[in-house]
This record gives sequence, structure tokens and C-alpha cells, in this order.
Amino acid sequence: MRTAAARESHFVVADWQSAAFGTGPADRGRAEAGVAAAYAAAGLQPPERYVWMPSPARGAVAAALLARRGDAGASVRNEVRTRPWEAERTAACSEQGPEQWSRVWAETGGLLWDQVQSLVTRVRGAIGDLAVDEAERAEPSARAQAATSVLRGATLDAVLGQHDAPWLAFFEALGRLDGPLAGLAEVARSAGWWWPYERLVILSERPSELYRDEPGRLHRGDGPALAYPDGFALHAWRGMPIPPDFVDTLTGLTADRILAEENAELRRVMLEIFGYDRYLADTGARPLHRDETGVLWSIDLPGDEPVVMVEVVNSTPEPDGTYRTYYLRVPPTTRTARAGVAWTFGMDEADYHPEKQT
Repeated sequence: MRTAAARESHFVVADWQSAAFGTGPADRGRAEAGVAAAYAAAGLQPPERYVWMPSPARGAVAAALLARRGDAGASVRNEVRTRPWEAERTAACSEQGPEQWSRVWAETGGLLWDQVQSLVTRVRGAIGDLAVDEAERAEPSARAQAATSVLRGATLDAVLGQHDAPWLAFFEALGRLDGPLAGLAEVARSAGWWWPYERLVILSERPSELYRDEPGRLHRGDGPALAYPDGFALHAWRGMPIPPDFVDTLTGLTADRILAEENAELRRVMLEIFGYDRYLADTGARPLHRDETGVLWSIDLPGDEPVVMVEVVNSTPEPDGTYRTYYLRVPPTTRTARAGVAWTFGMDEADYHPEKQT
């Protein structure tokens, strides 16, 4: 079985996680060699030119222009990426069988998929938003909107480079990166998104900055959570999009200002920064339920579902001897503190019987 020759899956996942979220200048020589190998594997002549862009946003603009002008030849994405990808995936499923195939995916690419796909979706959305803003400033017409649609389409035509990491981790765990996918893997280890054409390839740099929280969501309060060398950037707090200067405007934040915020996502960010305990105290909130496991609270927000939390005290003392209080978000339908604590452990209330509260 080919998996016997592959490295241990946890090493594979660690390597591709580093590639997926890697920052810093692309290794251009290695990436271009990978492109040439991918073309050769597809039976194509190598591209005549390699054009580097500082971000996927600029890459998408260039790809949209090339699609309109046609002077780089036709896109060869299907030949270079889609067909060999599908062939290897079909062969892997046939060789491993559905059960083994699913297990290997869960232990490799599946561990990276949600975080990487979330990032890809955010980048695509931001490029589309950027296109709308520029089109409305320059040419607020149906023609401008058509151009915006072309740019959004260009983001779907990209080979994702480092963000193809989940599937490449899966293929490597199965010992399938030594064949037709080897060139694609080289580019993914060395660069960001890229667009292959008959005579020319557009490649983009990796991010210059990337900040994530412990669950892997984009998160930063004092600057962009994701930034590229040309200034294209995403700002986020715990994965939620925020305006670039949003956190800086929260000096002197009050409970009244939080209630007055109309944007539900920004209001949640404000609540987290302000502090749930402080908000509950300032608004004179009363608990929904209290028992030996903790206290259940609810914050009603206009035009949004309530924020329901269970307050628990850590049984392990801090170095100074104090006991830390935590507020854990639970589903809005939670009705008892025990049910809330049980939910955080993935259990039903009836099955939750801790010997010691932690």
C-alpha cells in the first residue's frame, strides 16, 4: 500500500500547515521551476514569461485583463491543475476504498480544510469588495459592474498555491506527490495564488503578515490580521471582519455605545473587548439560572440573537492564590447553567456529572 512509503501523517500536516499560513517573500526560483514541472506533466511547453504580483488582488486584476485581451493565450488551468488533481483523487479513492480514503483525509487535509477555506473565502470576498469600491468611484454603471464580475471570476480561476495545502497534505500522505502533482506542490510550498496561461503565468507573493487566534481564525487588534506587500489587507477580530481603524475607535467604550451599534458583528466584537462581566455589571443584568456548576447569563441585543454565557470559576488557583472566572459562550437556547457547562464538553445535561468542577 502506498501509504506505507509516506511519512507519518502528523509530520505531513505540520509541514503543509506551515506552507498554508507561511509569510514572507516567495521563493521565486523554486516556484517557477514548479510551474515548469506542472506544465511538463500536463504535456505543455513551459510558459514564455513569469509575471509576479505583490498580492492575489493584483494577480486577479492582471488575470482579468488578460482574459479580456487574450494576448497570453488561453487559460490552461484545467490541464495543469484540474485534470491531474481529479485523476489522482479518483485513483486514490479506488486504491484505498471509501473507508480508508475518508480516514486518511480526516487525519490530514481535513484537519486544515476549515481554517484554510475560511481564509480563501475571506480573500476572495475582499477582492470582490475592492472591485466594487473602485468600480463605483471610477465608473458607476452597468459596464463597471460587469468588470467587477470579471474580477470576481478571476479569483475562481486561480490555482491557490499555498492555500491548496489541505489536498496536497492528503496526497502526500498517500505517497502521491512524486508524479503529476509534484510541480503543483513545489509552487504551493513557495508562493501564493497563480494563474496559468499558454504563454504566460501570473504568480502572487505570500502574505507579509498573518495573525490568527488559538482556534486559527484571523485575529488582530492593532493592525491588519492579513497583509500583503502592496497593502492589500484584511482586518478581523476573532475571525469577524472589522473596519481598519475599528479597535482604535473603541477608547472610552460604554455599554450604551455597544447597544447603539447597528452592525451585529461589530457589536459582538465590542462586547468581547469591553468584557462580558463588565457589561453585565453596567447594565444590571440578572442571571437566568444558577446552580452548583455556574451561573447562566443572557445579553439581549436589538436585531440579533441573545448572547448567552455560562459563568464558571476555575477550581485551580492562579499563582497569586485567586480563582479565575470564565464566561463561556453557549447556544442561545440554553436554559440552565449545567446544560451550558455540559455543552462546552460536548455532552447533554443529563450525562454531565463532574466529580470536580474545573
